[in-house]
Amino acid sequence: MSTSARDTELVEIGPDDCLRLLAGGAVGRVVFTDFALPAAHPVNYLLDGAEVVFRTGAGSKLAAATRNAVVAFQVDEIDRRTRTGWSVLGIGVAYEVTDPVRLVGLADRMPIPWAPGRIAHTIAIPLQQLRGRRLTVTSAVSTT
Repeated sequence: MSTSARDTELVEIGPDDCLRLLAGGAVGRVVFTDFALPAAHPVNYLLDGAEVVFRTGAGSKLAAATRNAVVAFQVDEIDRRTRTGWSVLGIGVAYEVTDPVRLVGLADRMPIPWAPGRIAHTIAIPLQQLRGRRLTVTSAVSTT
């Protein structure tokens, strides 16, 4: 019986590659504080320069919790079969986008929220800190 053992390596991803990976993503998690406890909500998003932008509904916990608060945003892609993948984490002070000119510029580019009616607030997270890691296969060794 033949088996394959794989060596993997965890490597840091530079800021430019982190932004490239974020730009190619569709869904990420906003990590915030909800009544002094950690919370994470998935959102579909747009990368606008070095800011993650997403929409949420009126009166939502996410809208309230992300206004002028330090939050994290994480996106990852994992291949369970090969046990490889990457993860990017950005941290910044979230704010609601209220400038009418910017809102018009974002309107056609924003993804349609998966949950209906989640467009009342447009939230941006400037990525003041950005880190990423990638788990890759370095070699394959077969044994018989």
